[in-house]
Amino acid sequence: MRKALEILAGNALRERGWTLALGESCTGGLLSHRITNVPGSSAYFQGGIVAYAYPAKENLLGVRHSTLTTYGAVSRQTALEMANGARSAFDTDIGLSVTGIAGPGGAQPKKPVGYAWVAISTADVEIAEDHTFKGNRLENKSDFADAALRLLFRTLGGEA
Repeated sequence: MRKALEILAGNALRERGWTLALGESCTGGLLSHRITNVPGSSAYFQGGIVAYAYPAKENLLGVRHSTLTTYGAVSRQTALEMANGARSAFDTDIGLSVTGIAGPGGAQPKKPVGYAWVAISTADVEIAEDHTFKGNRLENKSDFADAALRLLFRTLGGEA
């Protein structure tokens, strides 16, 4: 049986002695929930910020207002600023973020329901990836969390 992504990522963080912080939007805390379901996650997980609205993204994660108005909340730029903001807010080795459109509403031109950006920030690396999923709201949120955990695990040297 394959281990859950949160276990694999947690083991990789623990092996390296690295710490993690999250900036979540469309997952509404689901990513933090999954990470803290792993016994011993307090060894590497420092905390997360659920920043759903623009002011929360700006005030809590340091996303620039100009980024939000120019590119939107669901963008590469916003995802990277969220990841950097989480890393800075918690003074961790890694910041991981997710921002997207879970649905059923909220679709925009070129940004359909199920579209999300996940991003990671370390002292040496910044990576952002976009994904499109086709599920309902709960399925999309779960898929978004999986995409973020896969990015985290791959950045730590694993294959997911």
